[in-house]
Amino acid sequence: MALLTLALSHHRAPVEVRSRAAFTDDELGDALVRLRALPGVGEACVLSTCNRTELTAVVAADAPPDLLGWWQRERSLPAGLIEPLLQTHRELGSVLHQLRVACGLDSMVVGESQILGQMKQAYTRARQQQTLGPVLERLFQHAFAVAKQVRSATHIGANPVSVAYAAVQLAERIFADFRGQTALLIGAGDTAKLLSRHLRKRDIGRLLIANRSPERARRLAAELGGLAIGLNDMAAYLPQADLVIASTGARGYLLSPELVETARRGRRRKPVLMIDLAVPRDLDPAIAGIEDVYLYSLDDLHGVIAENLKAREVAARQAEVLVEDHARNFIRWLESRDVAPVIRDLHARAREHRDLVLERARRRLAAGADPQEVLGFVADTLAQRLLHAPSAALKRTDAVEQALLLSATRKLFDLPEDAPERGR
Repeated sequence: MALLTLALSHHRAPVEVRSRAAFTDDELGDALVRLRALPGVGEACVLSTCNRTELTAVVAADAPPDLLGWWQRERSLPAGLIEPLLQTHRELGSVLHQLRVACGLDSMVVGESQILGQMKQAYTRARQQQTLGPVLERLFQHAFAVAKQVRSATHIGANPVSVAYAAVQLAERIFADFRGQTALLIGAGDTAKLLSRHLRKRDIGRLLIANRSPERARRLAAELGGLAIGLNDMAAYLPQADLVIASTGARGYLLSPELVETARRGRRRKPVLMIDLAVPRDLDPAIAGIEDVYLYSLDDLHGVIAENLKAREVAARQAEVLVEDHARNFIRWLESRDVAPVIRDLHARAREHRDLVLERARRRLAAGADPQEVLGFVADTLAQRLLHAPSAALKRTDAVEQALLLSATRKLFDLPEDAPERGR
């Protein structure tokens, strides 16, 4: 079996493509079961966030399954859409990638911690669907432990940089003072919580939280002193919003150009900043064409985020060294899993030969044979029996296989590389 990861992320794929390739929480459970059921797939896990969707699987090495084809069918993707944008990682590369993702080294904002929680959710979902096995179980536990060590041993998480933080920084460029502004947050998940806290630290004048689940919105609003509203109530409150940030996991646009145009007229040409952090998008891109409305997507935050990376560069380099060491440790464990059964069988076969030769030696001693002669018999017979199978295998192979076996035999039995010539 081999370890394989197909990754589609912000590094290569624009948000429109990531949106089409992503799985929602409701879709993921059944999709995992279908992925695991593919011939040649032994274990499987899917991580799907706003910035990445990744398939990680333990697959048959001799006949790897068509994971890309499965992905295209699941998401109804046209052939050729995501293939040129994919990153494929195998074995050590796959392990290294998982550890880098867990530590935030592969994130849009290096060192952000939100991805670790998302990986834990993906791991939990795979466990619930029983698509994990011993390899991925250990890989994810290893990744979580390494992420914890990296955060304690370096300063990679010292500065508050995240997509949510970058969004608020972008808003700071527009609003010199938040105290007189009203912010409407669409969504009540982890990103919305981070946004709320950052806005509260900047003394936002009024905070509105809209969510499909009113109860979830009320809990967040109560925690941060905001007002909870339903998605159906947004039309009434949208004219009051100076800043709109969307971060749900819904499919389909939650704000249309028509709704925003109506709200704009009610604002009497007062500009509004809208930031769409959702994948798939929550805000129709056509909104950007409306006068006095300034719409930014996840990809527009790259410039803001780049400014926040300098403080983490040294810590990131330290983290990369730790991650590479731990990735190689995992591969050594993985390789030992393949070797261990062979070693067990080898020892078992040696014990069989030993027991048979000892029994024959006891019979000779019982018949009155000379002990010295019996010792010679044991040594010669045991050596012959142990070497018979490898010697026979070397003789009956073709030239190509024989060359490989000869090299392996010299290594296994610690033989000199240059055998003495015959007749000397």
